[in-house]
Amino acid sequence: MNTTSESLLIRLQGLDHSIDQVAWEQFVALYTPLIFYWSRKMGLEQNDAADLVQDVLARVFQNLPKLQYDATKSFRGWLRQVTMNRYREIRRRKSLQIENGSESLIHKLPSVEQAESTWDIDYARLLVAQAMEGMEENFDPQTWRALLQVMNESKTVEQASQETDVSPWTIYSARSRLMKRLRDKLEGLL
Repeated sequence: MNTTSESLLIRLQGLDHSIDQVAWEQFVALYTPLIFYWSRKMGLEQNDAADLVQDVLARVFQNLPKLQYDATKSFRGWLRQVTMNRYREIRRRKSLQIENGSESLIHKLPSVEQAESTWDIDYARLLVAQAMEGMEENFDPQTWRALLQVMNESKTVEQASQETDVSPWTIYSARSRLMKRLRDKLEGLL
């Protein structure tokens, strides 16, 4: 599953090789949580993971003019490889010994192929969570609570209805509106 928007990558490169600032900000908002997640999975503490995210984003920004987008390949796979390579370089530069292959946290990470489905799910959750920010104000608080129970807690509409005293029809209707807004906001990304 390729969840990177081709149009976003093309906008980042720009026809005249100038960077589209809005596209870059969207890229940073979309991929910072994912790079941070990978960094933490490699065993970095929060501050070190944040530093690695900045380093990776700087590297990506530098390489944007040279990047040749290929829709048949996984952009996230490439981004993950950049992240792992930067991690290794920083470790070497700091003269920290990388553990032997059998004990290394890097080697404990699944291969890109094995991890794609898990990371696709995690990444989709991050995107949906980001997209949902600010949408709460468009719903009655009780209805929003019922929606969260259905969407995040895997409760049935009937269970959420009983617990929140919101009619099932209202929950179905609100879920439909929310899903449409999410589809519109995440077009090309999911």
